Amino acid sequence: MSTRRLTTAQALVAFLARQYTERDGQRHRLINATWGIFGHGNVAGIGQALLEYADEMPYLQGRNEQAMVHAAVGYARQANRLSAHAVTTSIGPGATNLVTGAALATINHLPVLLLPGDTFATRPADPVLQQLEVPYAGDVSVNDTLRPVSRYFDRITRPEALIPAAMHAMRVLADPAATGAVTLALPQDVQAEGFDWPEEFFAERVWRVRRPQPDTAGLDAAVRAVTAAERPLIVAGGGVHHSRAEAALQEFAAATGIPVASTQAGKGSLPHDHPADVGAIGHTGTSTANRLARTADLVIGVGTRYSDFTTASATLFAHPGVRFVNLNITGFDAHKMAALPLVADAREGLEHLAQALGGHTVPAGYAAEYAELKAAWEARVTSAYTPASDDARPTQPQVLGALDTLVGGDDILINAAGSLPGDLHKLWRTRSRDQYHVEYGYSCMGYEIPAAIGVALAAPGRPVWALVGDGTYLMNPTEIVTAVQENIPIKVVILQNHGYASIGGLSASVGAERYGTAYRYRAPDTTYTGDPLPVDLAANAGSLGMRVLRAHTIRDLREALAEARAATVPTCVYVETETADTVSGAPASEAWWDVPVAETATRTSAVKAREEYDRQVAARRRHL
Repeated sequence: MSTRRLTTAQALVAFLARQYTERDGQRHRLINATWGIFGHGNVAGIGQALLEYADEMPYLQGRNEQAMVHAAVGYARQANRLSAHAVTTSIGPGATNLVTGAALATINHLPVLLLPGDTFATRPADPVLQQLEVPYAGDVSVNDTLRPVSRYFDRITRPEALIPAAMHAMRVLADPAATGAVTLALPQDVQAEGFDWPEEFFAERVWRVRRPQPDTAGLDAAVRAVTAAERPLIVAGGGVHHSRAEAALQEFAAATGIPVASTQAGKGSLPHDHPADVGAIGHTGTSTANRLARTADLVIGVGTRYSDFTTASATLFAHPGVRFVNLNITGFDAHKMAALPLVADAREGLEHLAQALGGHTVPAGYAAEYAELKAAWEARVTSAYTPASDDARPTQPQVLGALDTLVGGDDILINAAGSLPGDLHKLWRTRSRDQYHVEYGYSCMGYEIPAAIGVALAAPGRPVWALVGDGTYLMNPTEIVTAVQENIPIKVVILQNHGYASIGGLSASVGAERYGTAYRYRAPDTTYTGDPLPVDLAANAGSLGMRVLRAHTIRDLREALAEARAATVPTCVYVETETADTVSGAPASEAWWDVPVAETATRTSAVKAREEYDRQVAARRRHL
């Protein structure tokens, strides 16, 4: 048997450079680049190997380990999960900084390969720098924190152990039902150890991304449920996008007349102007979709996991006889809500279901009803977008309105946390299948800027917008330096309202009186003044190398956004909006969210909030 003498790290990099996915006859490189920050735990192993194979494995330099994972996740989502990035770190804090990003990847079913360094397998010195000592277990390291947030985890304590572990890692990354974060912990001595590797390990290997079809019995049951329903509603989730099932969903909706509401991950499954698109559903949804959900006698979930935001904490689907059909590639999600499960790829399932229905359509009166509700909501969006004067300071929805008039189908919007996801979900008029990129499975502050870099790498030439509030900007601005270094022309829009507007509004609604949610001076007597802190985030972005455009009015904002969109260098638009003590101005969704309120309290605000909480809880139900 022919062999090749390489270190473990060199063998891993050479192996990764020859892995591919294939779906629908199209091949994609599985690991297209490796992000890395180097320290003593990986510089002489993976670092040297990346240098050795620089022509085969592109290297991307990051500034923060969590941010590198966010960038890799943004890339994978934009690449339809068919291509991914690896992330390498040293041991210690570099490794533990991966945990948040890994959780985000796994919750959102997005592939990323994590390669943290680890302490010595041979233990020549114990402990080493940055080692966590666990008195009751000698084989535990900080990398074990990655186990619960990884879809696959292994520690490579011998070179030859890499062979099965690498194969398992690729299998999971390419599995449409099981994908997420995959971790191969690499002890620093094993990384540098030489071994005679079989040449077959380095052969090109193609991992086919499966499209399972629905079984006959499940399909028949779904057909019976759909034909018996008078007010069916489709809930489109992220699985529609992962499967590239948007065209199949459009055809299905056009053929049946069933309205389509979308989760955060599913928004854009239909373009906003499709007759069957009734907008966002749930706590951040439209009144149109939520009114239809309350009266639906059948809910068809396509690629959704039914988070509490989607179900309004189990209060939304209120019809006494409502039933569910769930089309999902995972049996775990397909069985939720006591549904009739249709375990299949979203595209395959929709095509088979459409054919089996044989031209069945909803009653004409139902179609007319939701068309009228849709038109009324569109008028409310237009009103929220339209300022009274071009010389006024914009509200948050008016910032979105200014952007709405500028963008086309090629533009991609990225957001994750704060009050913006709610406004975007309700208001944004999605023009293309991949324009709307809101990470709401983990809703991770600090995701937007690094994810924008990853998206831009996967979609070169397309305008990529990272929309961030001041709170989320302060969490993770460091990858601006990476964008500047690599001249990746992302567009960052900072909406400054001097505090945590989203959590401030929630705090007020649950009787906590906005405590600790604004940035204010502390006077010498320890009381807070009403003045915002003199923090200049625009100057901060500029100090990191971005070109910065300041907008004071609606007119300024339109000009700045247009200039940023045309820019060929990383550009920031900075605009002050409402303060953190005011609401965003978007119309209400008419859907609840369960955040438990203090059962006993002396303050009037909390007592009243508890009364409202008890009233809402009474409407909650379990679907059995």
